[in-house]
Amino acid sequence: MTATADDDWKPTCTLQALHLRSAVLNSIRSLFHSRGYLEVETPLLSHDIVVDAHLEPFCVRMSGTGSDLYLQTSPEAGMKRLLAAGAGSIFQITRSFRQDESGQRHNPEFSMLEWYGIGTTWHQQMQLTEDLVRQVQSDVSHIRMKSESTACSIAFSKQPFCRLPYTEAFCDVGEEDILSVDTKHLQQLVETHTSIGTRSTDIHDRDDLLNLLLAECVEPDLGSQHPVFLHSYPISQAALAEQNPDDARTACRFELYMRGLEICNGYQELTDVRELKLRDAAQNRRRTQQQSHQLPGATRLNSAMSAGLPPCSGVALGIDRLIMVLSGTTNIRDVIPFPIDRA
Repeated sequence: MTATADDDWKPTCTLQALHLRSAVLNSIRSLFHSRGYLEVETPLLSHDIVVDAHLEPFCVRMSGTGSDLYLQTSPEAGMKRLLAAGAGSIFQITRSFRQDESGQRHNPEFSMLEWYGIGTTWHQQMQLTEDLVRQVQSDVSHIRMKSESTACSIAFSKQPFCRLPYTEAFCDVGEEDILSVDTKHLQQLVETHTSIGTRSTDIHDRDDLLNLLLAECVEPDLGSQHPVFLHSYPISQAALAEQNPDDARTACRFELYMRGLEICNGYQELTDVRELKLRDAAQNRRRTQQQSHQLPGATRLNSAMSAGLPPCSGVALGIDRLIMVLSGTTNIRDVIPFPIDRA
């Protein structure tokens, strides 16, 4: 509904939703404190910015100096500097910022939970993610959003969350191993199975084609009955993740899906600074191909990794999206007080 001049000061979410948010944040902190993770804070504004071909940061010009700062798309760079300094396992609840992300599932400013476990594997972090979601669901289930239903509209069986390899996720388009398919055949699959149609022949980037198939043919049903970890993404789609030792085409990366909504993104973290520089360069080349400006990267993160980033795995989780699932809504406006048009 479009706000009028008289009511656009009001929050778009209910007061009950604010109580739910508060309870979710308390539950998150409780779990990480019980697991020995240290809560930290890192800058929202930084000279550093992690390079990603698909994420566009907000750039802020510092008055009088001509220096550019970036609102962080995630707290990753700052947190990894703390890891290299010996902080141990850490977590952070913060705000992140991404341009050109507005809609029912996106807001340019959003709440993120990010954590890193020293000496943990990405498989262990999948389990921790499941434990977190189950605890939050249990802790907030008493909060009523409507007269006839509780806040937690999704119920979990005792069955572990499903774990689905990326290569096996495209059965509905007739492919048992999507990564073995050449670009021409990918274009044909996109033409047949997505809304792009014959325009697929204009797309020559494999990852763009794969992302179209994923978005339209796989994601809508992922986690519709029970949460699903989609894992082992193409190595080209995981700039800061280690290569998967079980399949060199893929990376140690996972995402959790609930009711067709991506909730989090997890990595076995890359620790080799030389490889990071190569991947940053590749991401910037892709940005140039997409007519986006190149980004300077994260020089202080590079220095931290050169000093020694300990083996670790990490996860970034969208708090707003988790609350959307718990409250049974499909619109982010229902779980945040002031989306961008009312900010």
